[in-house]
Amino acid sequence: MLREQVRSGVAQVGMALREPELFAVRWNRGEVEYRWWVWVSLVATAVMGTMFYGMTMGLHGRLEDVLFKGIACTSAAGLAWAIPLPALYILNSLSGSRLPASSTLLAALVTTSWGGLAMLASIPINWFFSVAIPSPSFILLVNLIVFTGVGISMSDVFRRVMQHLEPKRGVTPDWWLVLVGVTGAELFYFFGLFRFV
Repeated sequence: MLREQVRSGVAQVGMALREPELFAVRWNRGEVEYRWWVWVSLVATAVMGTMFYGMTMGLHGRLEDVLFKGIACTSAAGLAWAIPLPALYILNSLSGSRLPASSTLLAALVTTSWGGLAMLASIPINWFFSVAIPSPSFILLVNLIVFTGVGISMSDVFRRVMQHLEPKRGVTPDWWLVLVGVTGAELFYFFGLFRFV
């Protein structure tokens, strides 16, 4: 039973990463009902990607730094998306959106899952430049470039998913993406992720 749930969750996450708009639209229309393990799989993809990338941010420190940065990176990223999420649903509803809370949450989960995979794919970039040029300023620059690139890509995925969920509305919550970015930057600074030894 557990093996089938894991296999189903992985397959559904694969679809969510390949076609995030269709994945969310099918749920919103009631064409499919994603079981709990699909939701958990989306969260796990986001957590693993950000945690493993964060661990590469602590390469020049001790083992404790590697573990701390892994946990801090995934915590900061998760909080940056979770804290403003109620505001997205409430303000969207006030401005005429008819999306249920579950579809709004699914759009955010699909986006963060996609971002987690993008962070996972960025590990070789950070690892290579951190080892090749061990200057704290240069490592900071590399990480800022990676986070900016992944952030822009996630914004694009989120906007496309929201546009497909409510095509007649024609309004995407760009203000919310700015709020997520600012919250994320503050949390990354607070957790000390951009301090390199």
